[in-house]
Formats: sequence, C-alpha cells, structure tokens
Amino acid sequence: MFISKELKVLGIAGVVGALALGPASYVLASHTPQFANGVAVYETTCVACHGENGKGTIPGVPNFTKKKSPLSKSDGELVQNILHGFQSPGSFMEMPARGGNPDLTEQDALDVVSFLREEFGKK
Repeated sequence: MFISKELKVLGIAGVVGALALGPASYVLASHTPQFANGVAVYETTCVACHGENGKGTIPGVPNFTKKKSPLSKSDGELVQNILHGFQSPGSFMEMPARGGNPDLTEQDALDVVSFLREEFGKK
C-alpha cells in the first residue's frame, strides 16, 4: 500500500486512522480524484508486474525508481505505451495493451502516469 508523503505530518494516529478507513481513504484526503484513480489503477492492474515499490517483480520489467526509467518519457508516450502495449529493450516479454485490463480507459492511463511520477519519479 502506498502512503502519501503528506500523511507523515499527521503522525501515527492520523496514519492509523486513515488506513483504518481503507486503502484509498488516505489518498482522497490529500490528492485529487484523478490521483486516487491512478493509485487504484496501479494497485489493481500494474502492481503484479511492476511491484509495490516500482522496481519490477519480473525480470525485464522496468524499474520506475531508476534515473533512466520509463518515467523519463513524456506523458503522451507513456500513455501510448500503456494503451497499446510496449516491449522494453532487453525484455523477454511485452507489456500487454492496457496492462491486460480491457476496461482501462485513456483517462485511467493518464491518472496512473500522474501517480507514477508522484510516487516513483522523484530522484
């Protein structure tokens, strides 16, 4: 589960209270609905391959936390990669279109890119 950096100022009681309300409640308190959707999309569609820490759980899956990660691409290019699939150089498998989730929308892709930049893009 991803803990917003803003929650650190709430102290342990605030964090425990937010977590008791459910996984997305802490996000809604300090971010936009689009960001909350990005978290939900990542947790349901992306996390199996990219991992909670963004470092990848399968050989060849890109590490979002590295300086030369996919996050160095433009938002438009990332959205296209998400929607149409992409094979990273050196990877033995392709990320399926829409991360394998046929219900994933273009707005979902935009929202998850925003989440990725906030969560893993800071060096």
